[in-house]
Amino acid sequence: MRETRRGSTRAAHRADKSRRAFLRTGGRALAGVAGILAAGQPPASWAAREVSLLTAVNYAPTSDAKLAELAKRFTKQSGMNVRIDHIQSVQMPAKLSAEIMGRSGHDIVSLEMHYPWLFQPGLLDVSDVCNDLARKHGDWYPFAKEHALVKGQWLGVPYLFISFPGSHRIDLFEKVGEREPDTWDDLLRAGRKLKKLGHPVGFAISQTTDSVSSLYSILWSYGAKDIAEDGKTVAINSKATEAAVDYVKVLYDDAMDPAVLSWDNAANNQWLNSGKGSWIQNPISHYVVAKEQKLPVAELTGFHPSPAGPAGRHTVGVPRSLGIWKFSKNVEPAKEFLKWFFEPQQYHEWVMSGDNYNHPMWRDMENHPVWDIDKKYKPLKSIARYSHLYGWPAPPDERIQLITNSYIIPNMFAKVVTNTSKPKEAILWAENEIKRAFEK
Repeated sequence: MRETRRGSTRAAHRADKSRRAFLRTGGRALAGVAGILAAGQPPASWAAREVSLLTAVNYAPTSDAKLAELAKRFTKQSGMNVRIDHIQSVQMPAKLSAEIMGRSGHDIVSLEMHYPWLFQPGLLDVSDVCNDLARKHGDWYPFAKEHALVKGQWLGVPYLFISFPGSHRIDLFEKVGEREPDTWDDLLRAGRKLKKLGHPVGFAISQTTDSVSSLYSILWSYGAKDIAEDGKTVAINSKATEAAVDYVKVLYDDAMDPAVLSWDNAANNQWLNSGKGSWIQNPISHYVVAKEQKLPVAELTGFHPSPAGPAGRHTVGVPRSLGIWKFSKNVEPAKEFLKWFFEPQQYHEWVMSGDNYNHPMWRDMENHPVWDIDKKYKPLKSIARYSHLYGWPAPPDERIQLITNSYIIPNMFAKVVTNTSKPKEAILWAENEIKRAFEK
């Protein structure tokens, strides 16, 4: 017994000696949060530093609250302050452009869709972080890799994707003898009845990203595309595009509310939750808010896969990643925050905070508890299998983001539904605009 105690004492002494030696190694040992936690006390130099993070406002407000909470926890553990700034997603392109041109601003920035491609000259290679995460989790969904893996370098760490399922009022569809629509033709048939009932269907046909997402879903489902698979040929001028445009024109005339022409990204949420609308294509944020606010519409809302068309079922998956500017004065601390954020304890906690608005990015999380928060979310679980980036089937490209930011696709449809242009004229206009974007 006495010898065992002596052995334990010697082991403890060796461990303490190793710990002190670890602390003396300075930069290398304290390079990571794990080292700081092992030391039990953050270095004084970190207390004077601040890492800033710019992100789009999350439509599940609890996610932003959780992110703020995690930032404070990181500060408490590391001694380094983390400041989080939020702006609306539509403001992000201009803000990122200003920061890269001025070579100043935030350290970490949230990147959506093709932003890693568009802003690649200013973004740091974070392949070491992504490769480590891939070793732990396996691969990301294909569209997540296409989003942030730019010419062999990871320029952002994917942390969520947002899906675009159909959302419908179960009671109103039942009232007109319809189920949730499986196809776009089903939606038109049900929508005609629902509009007569005083509850039209709707999605934005306006200069907003929600509009881009819904209209791409329809284009793809009809076999249309704006850019061919080769990533070079402008392919919007086709019979398939004509069929998609004709469909949306009839849907708008027979089943939609004209207000869709002025909707922003929040309008369809508010419209369905107000009780006026019967169907939208949108992320689940409206339902999250309806549950939080205990609105009666929450119990009456259901979800279903994005409708299919003659060319199958396709929709947009909107990925977001966290990137670091090359010109950041806090590159290493910013990396340490990202590594810490993606540790299971923090990352899973953050994913769960959004009530399934924030879908995890890895295939090994297809059975994550977030999918079981609400039984209504079952149709969302498989949505990644037919989700694409804007511009699909073309490979990702910064020019595709310019097409998105110019709202060429919604404007093409808007010209037709408002009778400003005939379908062929509107498609020819879009073809010329897309060619201009590709020449920049």
